[in-house]
Amino acid sequence: MRYIVYGAGSIGGVIAARLFEQGSDVVLIARGDHLAAIQHSGLTIESPLGSVTLPVRAAEHPSEIAFQPSTDIVLLATKTQDSAQALDELRRAAGPEIPVLCLQNGVESARIALRRFERVAGAMTLFSSSHLKAGVVQSFYAPVSGVVDVGRFPGGEDPFVGRAALDLRRAGFDSELRPDILRWQYGKLLENLKNALQALCGPEADYKDLFVELRMEAEACYRAAGIAYASESEMRNRASVLNPGRINGVGRLGDSSWQSLARATGSIETDFLNGEIVLLGRLHGVPTPVNAGLQNLANRFARERRPPGSLSVDDVRQLLRPSSSNSG
Repeated sequence: MRYIVYGAGSIGGVIAARLFEQGSDVVLIARGDHLAAIQHSGLTIESPLGSVTLPVRAAEHPSEIAFQPSTDIVLLATKTQDSAQALDELRRAAGPEIPVLCLQNGVESARIALRRFERVAGAMTLFSSSHLKAGVVQSFYAPVSGVVDVGRFPGGEDPFVGRAALDLRRAGFDSELRPDILRWQYGKLLENLKNALQALCGPEADYKDLFVELRMEAEACYRAAGIAYASESEMRNRASVLNPGRINGVGRLGDSSWQSLARATGSIETDFLNGEIVLLGRLHGVPTPVNAGLQNLANRFARERRPPGSLSVDDVRQLLRPSSSNSG
């Protein structure tokens, strides 16, 4: 099998590097300075176990690749807000028969993909990774590089999913086949609701009270919508195989939303995390003022390219809680 990793950021870059090390045929689709650095010098992956630079092939656009649907698997690792455009470009280049495994947070990317492709899978990922420098990705878990549980979307089985799980395990990930992958994704989504808080206030900030409110709103939406989700204990148990470490004496600075603000990308994935809860609330008549307020605040910070950690938790409380007294 050949893996086309579409999106070479922290998760896509780490997975591509480990698959390549394991002996898989890998092609990256990247852009900008990151693409130029990979094409010139290779992809460097740093971990607590050391650093290695790998001669992974990289392209700028799917049209540069001669796809073979019978032997290729596309691993979609762009940000969810970039998925529609990326998948449109992929369909034009590869056709609707190419199998696609979506690696993003939330539950939306596989829905977007299923409108365009016949064979789609989703994933529940647990990573501690970073991409802040062109040509370099960092993986802070070792010796297991992360959890990548996979399943046919929205359910059922497909041989390409099992093959991907096997190759991921060989590459150093803990990967399980999940016929109920959506249940696990909804469980992970609850944990991701705090991503925007970390981005706005910084990794060391104490925003536990706000996170409790975000989660309570989300669980009320799940109940109203009849959505099953992995419990906190299931998620903790799944993460128990992972051991966080340090690279050059430093731990990971922040999660994916923090990194988006740090790189001043101009966008953030909050619409598909807290915004997913807001959508459920509007569909099922459940008030979600704290999630909605945080969604709007994070988007404004991303548009204005403000650095991460620019607000205190008290600032965020004052901005969010007045809106929590309203129902809409």
